[in-house]
Amino acid sequence: MSVLTINNVSFSYLADVPTLRNVSFSVQRGEFLTLVGPNGSGKSTLLKLLDRIYLPLEGTIQLEGRPLPSYTRTDLARTIAFVPQERETQFPFTVEEIVLMGRAPHADGHLFESPHDREIARRMMDLTDIRHLADHTITNLSGGERQRAFIARALAQQAPVILLDEPTAYLDIAHQVEIFRLLRSLSTDSGLTVISVSHDLNLAAMHSDRIAMLQAGTLAALGAPADVLTADRIRTVFKADVLVDRHPKLDSPRVTVLR
Repeated sequence: MSVLTINNVSFSYLADVPTLRNVSFSVQRGEFLTLVGPNGSGKSTLLKLLDRIYLPLEGTIQLEGRPLPSYTRTDLARTIAFVPQERETQFPFTVEEIVLMGRAPHADGHLFESPHDREIARRMMDLTDIRHLADHTITNLSGGERQRAFIARALAQQAPVILLDEPTAYLDIAHQVEIFRLLRSLSTDSGLTVISVSHDLNLAAMHSDRIAMLQAGTLAALGAPADVLTADRIRTVFKADVLVDRHPKLDSPRVTVLR
């Protein structure tokens, strides 16, 4: 069953300068879909449209069979969690307080978090390897630690769909792999629908069910990693000379930049 259906969606920040043009595809429940493409191709904008931060100029988006505008903001937050690129925090909240903010859509008028909320927050901090930072202020953390805190906050929403804009930004190699493995595991085992933007074509190839490649605001390709990540297509879309072979253990496409 399709969780999200995007039908002929177009969007523009400036008149006569389209950011997205006639984009159409659907996302299945429990699918891990990665959006790739050069800078400025519309990937982040598309995520913001899916979270109703922006509204399409043309076309429609449906969530679980309902038009996206028909959802209240609270109902939408219970259904979609979003980790954006921009995550500036001016106030010295602790990591635990940040993660507990993910429980807000489930508060039902209560002013304080329940023991159940705190247990969920602790579990998500364990999953993202930040439990030991629970009492640290978010403003004193490294970029990678902050990133994992905001991913934990999104997971604490327990929404069936999660959108992530460059979730491995600022992370070291070990945590990049662990975050993608965690999302893949949640998708496979719990039915979480994951839509992620990534510039790392190899991580995307290793963990995604499908890859959507955007070019200048249009959908250049959509399909299994092996079908989308071909050397010819990457050369055309990214203007980079690459070699595409197979991962020696996983048999997923492996992209190597030649120059």
